[in-house]
Amino acid sequence: MKKYVLTETTKEWMGITLYQIKAVRDIPEQDIEEGELGGWIASEKNLDQDGDAWVSGDARVYGNAQVYGNARVYGDAQVSDNAWVYGNAQVYGNARVYGDAQVYGNARVYGNAQVYGDAQVSDNAWVSGDAWVSGDARVYGNAQVYGDARVYGDAGVYGNARVYGNARVYGDAQVSDNAWVSGDAQVSGDARVESRKHIFWASSVGSEGGTLTAYTIKTGEIEVTRGCFRGTVEEFETAVRNRHDGSRYGEEYLVMIEYIKLRFREVTVTEVDEPESEDDREAI
Repeated sequence: MKKYVLTETTKEWMGITLYQIKAVRDIPEQDIEEGELGGWIASEKNLDQDGDAWVSGDARVYGNAQVYGNARVYGDAQVSDNAWVYGNAQVYGNARVYGDAQVYGNARVYGNAQVYGDAQVSDNAWVSGDAWVSGDARVYGNAQVYGDARVYGDAGVYGNARVYGNARVYGDAQVSDNAWVSGDAQVSGDARVESRKHIFWASSVGSEGGTLTAYTIKTGEIEVTRGCFRGTVEEFETAVRNRHDGSRYGEEYLVMIEYIKLRFREVTVTEVDEPESEDDREAI
């Protein structure tokens, strides 16, 4: 039995005609009553007639996007292109999910957040604020990405991890368990940040007043990023001695290098299996 119909009320958006939906039966799971008006979709392929999924407020779903299961899209949110929102997921506020992105499980995407590309947000993960998750990135478990943070490439953020502020996590970097990455920290390459002990960053350092970030990688070595430089702590020390030998900046860097070596001395890395994607699920 259908749960909604397309009304004759329309609006033009990005050159696409959107139709306001109207419930033709009660949807108790979403507190929707028969006759209640909902949000805007381009066609019935955007919102499954089965299940309890719903689009409300000024939310818009269009393109080949699909919302199904018990998912909810509301507020001023947009789901477009080939994106899928399903399970018990919620997308709301001014959030956008587009490209081939997937939001599912009990995940929440809200605020001005964007999830796009082939990115996936799942389980109990939250992406909010002005954060972006893109590329082939995965955010899952109880992880949270918020503020102006960016997670992209093949990066993964999971467990109880937090990525926020202006932090960047990308490449094949994995941030997990109870780790926090914030400020202007840059975590990339083969980084494996499993706790707060696995990362260190300092801002306003060097001749350019930038941010230095040190973290463990999957081999157990310490990697350092600073500006365009990325390499092991030993390589960074060599670069510092070659460029800043005898200067105040060199002295600052050398002090931090010794601190990094001390901080990471007993830190180990545990290799974990990567989760499989949900690309084999059935569409509506």
